[in-house]
Amino acid sequence: MGDLFLVRHGETEWSRSGRHTGWTDVPLTERGRDEARRLVPLIRSHRIGAVFVSPLQRARETAELIGVHDARIDSDLREWDYGGYEGVTTVEIQRTRPGWFLFTDGVVPGPPAHPGETAEQVGERADRVLSKVDAALANTEGVVLLVAHGHFLRVLTARRLGLAPEAGALFQLATGTVCRLGTEHGRPVIAGWNIRPTPQA
Repeated sequence: MGDLFLVRHGETEWSRSGRHTGWTDVPLTERGRDEARRLVPLIRSHRIGAVFVSPLQRARETAELIGVHDARIDSDLREWDYGGYEGVTTVEIQRTRPGWFLFTDGVVPGPPAHPGETAEQVGERADRVLSKVDAALANTEGVVLLVAHGHFLRVLTARRLGLAPEAGALFQLATGTVCRLGTEHGRPVIAGWNIRPTPQA
């Protein structure tokens, strides 16, 4: 059985400024596109058995730029629904909620279509994705690749390791990076984190 590779999309204007970006469909910046292109050698060095991608354009474009094909669009891979904190930075939130932290304090309700999610609800989506990942791994000799978003992938990592969704707080995840989740003696482990190609001399 192969490993699970996680790719966080490249930089966007909102990720660069620290604005919480859930459902807002912002594109990559040119730097974000460069971040994605630089991952191509890392991706091509492995046999890819299956690819699942968030429906949001920043993830789909990243998948295209890293050269993966036949990706399955999966709405469970969308980013955390930040509710009323969509587009707002942590610094701005903490002006009225000192010490606020997403993983433990949650969000406030947003518009009817985006009421916000708890860590537990994001964890439920992550568990569904992991069930699909395990099914794919059982039917391929290659790795499974997920292209998605920072907070969601952090929660998914926690769930893969058997931790509570809130434990995603422990895993800082940069844009335009690859992470590798594998096993050791049959137990899930982090085999690589925030991997980027070595800069050329």
